[in-house]
Amino acid sequence: MQVVKKWFQERLPISGEDLKAMTNEPVPNHLKRWWFCLGGTPAYLFVVQIFTGILLAFYYQPSPTTAYESVQRITNDIAFGWYIRGVHKWAATLMIASIILHQMRIFFTGAYRKPREINWMIGMCLLLCSLVIGFTGYSLVFEQLSFWGATVGANISDTVPVVGVYAKRMLLGGDSYNVNTLPRFFILHAAVLPAIMMLLIAIHIGILRIQGVTEFEFEDEPKDEPKHFNFFPDHLYTEIIMGLVLMIVLSVLASVLPALIGPRANPLVTPEEIKPEWFFYVSFRWLKLFSGTFAVLSSGFIVFIMFTWPFIDKWLVKKTKYDEISVWIGIVGVFLLVGLTVWEALVKH
Repeated sequence: MQVVKKWFQERLPISGEDLKAMTNEPVPNHLKRWWFCLGGTPAYLFVVQIFTGILLAFYYQPSPTTAYESVQRITNDIAFGWYIRGVHKWAATLMIASIILHQMRIFFTGAYRKPREINWMIGMCLLLCSLVIGFTGYSLVFEQLSFWGATVGANISDTVPVVGVYAKRMLLGGDSYNVNTLPRFFILHAAVLPAIMMLLIAIHIGILRIQGVTEFEFEDEPKDEPKHFNFFPDHLYTEIIMGLVLMIVLSVLASVLPALIGPRANPLVTPEEIKPEWFFYVSFRWLKLFSGTFAVLSSGFIVFIMFTWPFIDKWLVKKTKYDEISVWIGIVGVFLLVGLTVWEALVKH
């Protein structure tokens, strides 16, 4: 063993103390509160997504002639296939929800302000990637609602001036849903988007390590206690406990509310009711309230505002002399998001 240890130390001259110093960065006390360390939750769920996605990919066949039957086989015949598929589905749902909550926490605490503007924009990129992954994954089942949801989504992109027609062709692999569409969705879902997300996460964490975590103080904190605690093992234990709790929650959801499969896709029969996953309810309701081109362009403008909010916030504070103006704007935005989501969830059309 000494020979092996010496061999590695000659090539990787890092001692246990060096490794501890690299990883054991003190973190602020407010990260003991789950609400303030939400970033670890979507990261854990992303790992669950990768692991369960690989298991599903062993049996899934991305072709219009075989996709539906392969999902049926996974659900009904493969040992624990229903469980893996359920965990994959619910991990996706909770991952998107936790990213949204994490972005809201960053927004309402002003943690996007100088010098953290770049990390805010990277977080927005991660949110958009997660939404597109959710859209492509939902479309892979090749049931009625997923087929028509993909068709409606492509038609919506077609309403964007100039680039819309090219975006639709790139998404579908043609002018309409065809034999190339499903393989293209599968490559985007299983390879391209996860690779982009892993790169963005690495940059996100790298910038966080360079800049440090935004520090907050609370009135109920004892004044005589240290303001920081060690990442290892204290914060690591917290993240492990959160991961175990999440795994229990995912298992319960996959068992009690399993991932079902609807009727097979039929291009000749349009369902009476077409609805996307819950995280697109806001966009879907917005599209129903306004004309196609205006709804799409205004949605793009809202996304642009969200991307550039750190700079808009700086301008607003400078003009109004009120540091908390973003909080009130955020409260109005949250009410609109929740209101449109609930509205779309409650109505049939």
